Amino acid sequence: MESRGYRMVVSTESDYVETCAIAEQELVEWLKSKRYDPSGLDDDGRTELAAHATLDRDSESGRNGAHSRWRMRETSSATSGTWQSTLVVRSGLPEDEGRTWVQVDIEHQPAKADEPPKHAKTPGIVRSLLDALEARDGQADVTTSPVFIEADEVDDLVEELCDANRRMPVVIATVPYNENPDRWSRSVVEPLFRNLHGLAVLYVLTPEAQTRFNTALDFHPVFGGGVRTYLPGLDPAWKPDSQRHPVMSRRTIDADIRRAASILAVLPQRLSSRHLLPPALLSVSLQRMRPRPSSAGADITQLRSENTALTSLLGEAEQAEAARVKEINDLYVELGNAEQGSDELRGENEELYDKFQESQRLIRFLNERLEEAGQFATAYGPVDAPAITYPETFADLLDRMKELPFLAFTGNAKTTRGLDSQSVDNWLSVAWDGLLALNRFAQASADGKAAGDFLSWCKSEASGDFPFPAAKVAMRESDTVAKNGKLRGERVLPVPEAVDPNGKVFMQAHLKIGGGNTVAPRLHFYEDGPRSGKVYVGYLGPHLRNTLT
Repeated sequence: MESRGYRMVVSTESDYVETCAIAEQELVEWLKSKRYDPSGLDDDGRTELAAHATLDRDSESGRNGAHSRWRMRETSSATSGTWQSTLVVRSGLPEDEGRTWVQVDIEHQPAKADEPPKHAKTPGIVRSLLDALEARDGQADVTTSPVFIEADEVDDLVEELCDANRRMPVVIATVPYNENPDRWSRSVVEPLFRNLHGLAVLYVLTPEAQTRFNTALDFHPVFGGGVRTYLPGLDPAWKPDSQRHPVMSRRTIDADIRRAASILAVLPQRLSSRHLLPPALLSVSLQRMRPRPSSAGADITQLRSENTALTSLLGEAEQAEAARVKEINDLYVELGNAEQGSDELRGENEELYDKFQESQRLIRFLNERLEEAGQFATAYGPVDAPAITYPETFADLLDRMKELPFLAFTGNAKTTRGLDSQSVDNWLSVAWDGLLALNRFAQASADGKAAGDFLSWCKSEASGDFPFPAAKVAMRESDTVAKNGKLRGERVLPVPEAVDPNGKVFMQAHLKIGGGNTVAPRLHFYEDGPRSGKVYVGYLGPHLRNTLT
C-alpha cells in the first residue's frame, strides 16, 4: 500500500501547557496565511473558517493525561475531494519522562470512492512548528535546516543512528571534494531536503567528518557528494544490514535536483505513515464532534441550522469510514502479498542452503585433492576472482544495458527508474545479477549451446560465472492470471516486429527481484535466442497486478 498522506510525530521537552500555546499560535498564523478567519478557536467545537472550510477542536484531560486536537477540513469544490489537516498535542505518559508529543497529519479524501487520493505535501505549519519548538526524535533534534556534523561530533552521530528509540530516518549528505561546504549546503542540500521536513533528521558531513564517519561505519559509508538514508534499527557491525539503507548518488542529484528531492522523500513518507504511533498518541480518543449550541434565532431556525450541521457531520463520518475501510482492505492485500512473499523466500532459502552445502562439499573435495598433489598454496591461498561492479541506481542500470549485447530492453524506462524512489532492499544487485545471467544464457542460446529454458539453465552447471537462484525464476504465470484478460494484458509487452508482427508478446516468464512489500519488483522477459540471438526484457518495475492486488 503506497502512502500518499503526510505524518509528523515529534516530542519536545516543553510541558503540555506551553506546547499547546505554541501550537495554537502557529496554527493561527497558518490559518491567516491561508486567508481564513481564526477567531473563535478558543472553545471546543466547530468553527466555520470559510464557505468551504471548517475547523473542529476538542480537548480532554484526566488521570490518563491530556490532549488538544485541531482538525481542519477543506473542500474547494464538489469534485476536488477534501483535504483534512490534523494537529494533536498530547501530554506524555510516565515512561515518556516529561516529554510532550506533537503529531501533524495531512490526508486527501477523494470525492469518489474509486479515485486515488492525492499526494500530500509538507504543510507550512510543520516548518513553523519545528522552528518554534525544540522538537526531537529519540536523541536527535528535528530541524528544518540540515545540521553540519564536525569530526569531533561523529561519535555522537553514530550513537544517534544506533538509538533504539529512533523513529525517523536520518538522511546524511556529503560534500564533494574541492566544494565549499556552506555553498554546497545552500545550493544543493537544502533544495534536496525540501520535502523531508518533519519526516527525517537532516545532517551534512563536513569533509573531515566524512572520513571519520566512514571509518566508524565501514559497512554503511556515504561519500562523493552522495546522500544516504539511514533507517531505524541500524546495525553497524552487520554487513548485510547495509542493504536496507539506500544511497542516492551525486549523479542522480546533478541530473535533476527537483526529481531527486521527490525520490528522496518517498521512503521517509511511507515509513512515517506505517510506523506505530507512540503509546501516548495511540491512547488519544477518537474525535467525536458536535455543533456548537447557538441561542440566536427562532427555535425553528436554530433546529434547521443544527440539522444542517449534523447532516454535514454524518457525511464526514461516512467519508472517514469509507477511507478506513479502504485502508483496511489495502492492508489485507499487503498481508496476502507478504505471506506469499514469505513462502517464496522460504523456498529460495532452502534452495540456497542446499547450494551452499553442495559448494562447501565441493570446496573440501578440491582442497583435499590439491593437498594430495602438494599444491597447498593453490588450495588455501587468496582467490583473485574478478569483482562485479553493480549499478548505483536503476537509472544507471538502464544506461549500462549496452554492456549486455545479448539483451534488449523494450520496457518503459520511466517505470524502471521509478524503482529508485522505492528501493529498500538489495533489489538493484539482484536485478543486475539476473540481467548478467540472462545475457550469458542468451549468448549460449544463440550459439545453440543452451538446452532448455532459462530456468533449466539456472539449475544446471552451465550458468558458470553468472549463477542466479532458480527459486527467483518463474517461466509461467498462474492459470488465473493467464486467463484473465486484464491481468494477461498487462503482461503483453513490446518486442520488435521482426520477433512478432504485432510488436508485442505475452511475457509470462519473469524474475522475482524483491519482495517484502507491495512493490515487490519483477523483471519480465521473452526468450528469442535461437532466432534473433537475444532475450527481450519487456518490463522491470513494481509487481504487476495479480489475483491478490
